[in-house]
Amino acid sequence: MFRITISHAALLALLIVSSAALAHPGHSHRKPTAKSPDAVDSVLDVAADEKESDEQIAVELPLLLAQLDQKPSRAAAETVPEMAKAFAAFAKLKAISTRWDDRFFYVESNGIPDHRMMVGITAWQQQVPLPQKYFGENSWQIPRHPVPAKNPQSANGKFLRGAIALAANGIPIFNPLNNRGDDSYAIGELDEFGGHCGRADDYHYHIAPVHLEKTIGKGLPIAYALDGYPIYGYDEPDGSPVVGLDALNGHKDKQGNYHYHATRKYPYLNGGFFGEVVERDGQVDPQPRAEPLRPSLPPMRDAKITDFKETNPGSYVLTYDVKGKKGTVSYTLATDGTANFSFTDTTGKTTNETYSAKRRGPGGGKKGQPPPPPPPPPPRKGDNPPPRDEKRPPRNDDRPTASTTREESSKPRSNRPQLAVTSSSVDAKGFISIDCTCDGASQSPAVEWKDAPQGTKAFAVSLWHTAPDQEKSYWLIYNIPANVTKLAKNGKGVGKLGLNDRRRAEYDPMCSKGPGVKEYHITVFALSAEQIPKLSPDKANRTGLLEAIKDITLAEGTLDFQYERKK
Repeated sequence: MFRITISHAALLALLIVSSAALAHPGHSHRKPTAKSPDAVDSVLDVAADEKESDEQIAVELPLLLAQLDQKPSRAAAETVPEMAKAFAAFAKLKAISTRWDDRFFYVESNGIPDHRMMVGITAWQQQVPLPQKYFGENSWQIPRHPVPAKNPQSANGKFLRGAIALAANGIPIFNPLNNRGDDSYAIGELDEFGGHCGRADDYHYHIAPVHLEKTIGKGLPIAYALDGYPIYGYDEPDGSPVVGLDALNGHKDKQGNYHYHATRKYPYLNGGFFGEVVERDGQVDPQPRAEPLRPSLPPMRDAKITDFKETNPGSYVLTYDVKGKKGTVSYTLATDGTANFSFTDTTGKTTNETYSAKRRGPGGGKKGQPPPPPPPPPPRKGDNPPPRDEKRPPRNDDRPTASTTREESSKPRSNRPQLAVTSSSVDAKGFISIDCTCDGASQSPAVEWKDAPQGTKAFAVSLWHTAPDQEKSYWLIYNIPANVTKLAKNGKGVGKLGLNDRRRAEYDPMCSKGPGVKEYHITVFALSAEQIPKLSPDKANRTGLLEAIKDITLAEGTLDFQYERKK
């Protein structure tokens, strides 16, 4: 049955749209077609049976009436927000669902587009597209009545975490600058549609998805910024050229309405926020949270993704190439939320893993909530990537990521030999001493390691944490002599301090924001060189270290621990 959320006001409006459409004498329970008055009857049946009383009406209602050659009454039409038009085509395709209240327009999706993903990405971080639970309380919300900010905010160097906009197909759009501040498009981090997967295997764009105009039609926004203002394509809604964009890639039309535009050069879409937004922990707040299903893996050097396709319903194969040798990641998603993976590397070796959700967020299938999201849809025929305006340079390596549970994170993060890493600052339950956090004395933890392989000439130590969309670095020490196998609590004078995320050469104590237990990691690297080549002091952060030691790392080991901020 064609389900639509409908208010009593909308029901009254429907009763007067057309006596021919509503005078059908019997209510059939067969699935209605768009050309049958039964479709309208079924809408009324659903509303009556479920005693709908909210003040919403679905986008599909005016679309359905249009297909019936009917027009909704003026009262019903006014119920539908203007921004619903941008999402209507994908709502009709069942790729997303929408609802609204007086303040916000809500978009629900599984975070998976219906075009081909990942192809063209190089220096791959071993991520694959997995559905996300952007449903219920975890859905996207866009202000229906945006308010111009007294001080508009640029996204250049800010809002480097999370999304800054939402595409018309329900896919989030992140800042064109990655969380290192680099232009993702310019350095070749994106696939042929301008997207890639994040650390939770969550797919998102980093540039404006102008290819969506093929589905929604020109003249409608291709996305909405999270401040509530629309983002149009390369032309004005009437087809005329775009002129006079401000520093945020936007301007006002003749009626005084502000909107952003896609551009072929940075910032590519909204370069910040003309409207009011709340920034919290480096991102727009609130916004949905992605939930990782499997532990993260390190970047795969010299890998280029060459294909991604559906082999059977719910089963997918990602193909990559490393210097002419092919490898694959095959996986099947089950309706209970588990995923079976088969990894075949370039030598032909196959490893199988099964992952299951350890946590259930909003939309997790509890009573009264939406079921788990469906698997990724296959690409639509004829949906081609947008043309590139310039040859993409090689993509830089992404940083490795962390797992989300202690059970998962106990597995090795690489195929290298493993060091055994321990800490007397971590208790038997896996929690860090309060002395090592901002709740206590802010002292660096004690760290000890063993099982270094022959040829080890130095060590490096990194304390880090990964949220779904950002990696944080709290402590970095390198050039530790090979005869040193431990660091004392709050110890000084061993090795050279690198930069934390505050760009200070010091220990930055954990000071977790938000409720709940967070997981952190101490990784020790055994290196084949006494001094790390090509690592200048101003580049000696975690990103720079990982890049500099990727060819001289003999072994590594990671200790996972937890911390919960005091109230």
